[in-house]
Amino acid sequence: MAQMTLRQDTDDIDEVALAGARRGDTHAFERLYKAYVGRIYGLCLRMTGNRALAEDCTQEAFINAWKGLKDFQNRSAFGTWLHRIAVNAVLGRARRGELDLEPELDDSMPTPAGLIVSSDELQLEDLETMLGRLPGGARSVVVLYAVYGYSHEETAQMLGIAVGTCKAQLHRARHLLKDHMQAEGWA
Repeated sequence: MAQMTLRQDTDDIDEVALAGARRGDTHAFERLYKAYVGRIYGLCLRMTGNRALAEDCTQEAFINAWKGLKDFQNRSAFGTWLHRIAVNAVLGRARRGELDLEPELDDSMPTPAGLIVSSDELQLEDLETMLGRLPGGARSVVVLYAVYGYSHEETAQMLGIAVGTCKAQLHRARHLLKDHMQAEGWA
């Protein structure tokens, strides 16, 4: 029940701040920034595996959001729209050669049932470290699909890859994470 209230409060803040920001109110945009900067930085960090690059991508995402507010059409939630802008910032860095996110697998890999990582001893920092060890393409898919809950279709669209490639990357990531867990004595 408290979670629903929190979500409703966030939605209310989003609508009020978004309306103000669209009118050019920088204080309203600052409220949006404060509400989302942690999530956007986390997304960028998980996708890039590099703190400095994640900070740059986060800054770029918010700059692009500010510039693009007039084009935001409320077809999705503001947070979803902002996530897409952040993913585009990361992909832009990859296109410029600053980051390797190229898919390394073909579409013929089997589809996994899902990404499942469980251990009583496993800590969030350990999972973040293991995510950072994944190849760029697999890491991006895990972050968008398993961490942020986007569908294979949405993930593939954001990354500009085929749905089959998305599924293959997730399959590969599951196996690599399992190998890392076994090597660390968690599985």
